Amino acid sequence: MIYEMRVYRTVPGRLPNLLARFTDHTLRLWAKHGIRQAGFWTTVVGESANDLTYLVAWESMAEREAKWTAFQSDPEWIAARDESERDGPINANVSNQFLKPTAFSVVK
Repeated sequence: MIYEMRVYRTVPGRLPNLLARFTDHTLRLWAKHGIRQAGFWTTVVGESANDLTYLVAWESMAEREAKWTAFQSDPEWIAARDESERDGPINANVSNQFLKPTAFSVVK
C-alpha cells in the first residue's frame, strides 16, 4: 500500500469553494472510479490556513495511474471542475508526495 499526500493551497477566500467541490462532486466521482480517500484536513495552525491536505490510498503506482487518469478525463469531473472555477481559479498551488508506511506504522 502507498499513500499519496496532496496539498492544495487555495487562492485566499476560495477554500470554501474547494471544500464544496469535494463535497458536491469529487468524492462521488472518486467512488465511481474506485479511488479510496484516507483522510482530509484543513490547516488550523501552520504556514497557510488556505490549505487542504488529504491522503489517497493506492495498492500500487500502476493502480494510481490508471484510476487517476480515468478520473481526470471523466467528462463529469471536467464539467464540475470548470463550473467551480468559472469565477476564477480555486487553487494557487497543488503539491503531492507518495508515502510508503514503515514497518512500525499503525497505518499500513
